[in-house]
Order: sequence, then C-alpha cells, then structure tokens
Amino acid sequence: MGVIKVENIRVYAYHGCLSEETVIGSDYRVDVSVEADLEKSSLSDALNDTVDYVTLNAIVVEEMRIPSKLLEAVAKRIITRVFKECLSVSSVSISVSKINPPLGGDVEKVTIILNESRK
Repeated sequence: MGVIKVENIRVYAYHGCLSEETVIGSDYRVDVSVEADLEKSSLSDALNDTVDYVTLNAIVVEEMRIPSKLLEAVAKRIITRVFKECLSVSSVSISVSKINPPLGGDVEKVTIILNESRK
C-alpha cells in the first residue's frame, strides 16, 4: 500500500449558509490523500498503473464549483467521485478549508476533514 497526496489545491467557490457567501464567494484550500496499492506502478513506471493526481485535482476543482451550504457535503461528493473514478483507491482523506470565514472575528480558516474507506 502507498499514499498519494495532492495538497493545497486553491479554489475560489461559493459555499455557505449565508446568502452573501453564495454571491460573494470565498477562497478555499483542499487537501486530498488517497491510499492505494502502488506496488504495480512502482515496478512498471506506467501512469495507467497508479492513481493519476491530475484526475484527483480535476475532481476537486469540478466538485468545488457546485455550491453547497456545508463543506461536509462538498467533501462527501469529492470522496464519492474519487472512489468511482479511481478504482484502485482503498481509502480517501480530504480536508476542505474556508479561508477568512465570516465569523465576526479574526479567524484564518475553518476546516472540515472526512475520511472514508471503500466498502
């Protein structure tokens, strides 16, 4: 088994429960970590034998474009797509951070983390 991480994916999106958040938008940071059997790719040196991190990045960017009230919902959609499109992935960990959230205070970011294993 091995781990592939795509870290600090930066996107601008329109998530939140407040109406202003869905109009103004905000900066987000997403980190994805997947666990998969990397033995074959380590020997073959072939992209087809591994989890393509370009695919992981594309999934994140596409799902972040769909507005949601909760970051948990966005993260769950990303996990579902990773399992659907990357068959060798056995588990996914994702963190989604909203930078400068509208909390009425000096808060750098809020982050949710979801972890899921293939069923």
